[in-house]
Amino acid sequence: MHEIGLLIARTSDEFCLVNLKNNKMENSILLQSLTVEQLQQLVSTSVRTGIQELQKELQSKDNSEELMTREETCLFLKIDSSTLWAWTNKGKVKAYGIGARRYYKRSELLQCLTLLKK
Repeated sequence: MHEIGLLIARTSDEFCLVNLKNNKMENSILLQSLTVEQLQQLVSTSVRTGIQELQKELQSKDNSEELMTREETCLFLKIDSSTLWAWTNKGKVKAYGIGARRYYKRSELLQCLTLLKK
């Protein structure tokens, strides 16, 4: 999890940009001779970069092994529960269970899809 805390202090013509991490002042940077617009651009660029890195990290996490309930699977495949039951019994899709509950792996559902010829 990413925690970003920035404190910007201004004294006359100087800005002090402080990275706060775990309520401690770390990586303090003293910025001199910066206009307000330059400081805004610097902060904006830093925040944008941080957001992009976080988005890449979230996208890189593999959701393919996600387990889905019967209801979620029916919504995902846009089918009725009786169709899912029939496909499971015919072996077209694999179900995993705990007690009376059944789960389906998203990656396996995607593998079951076949390309149709025109």
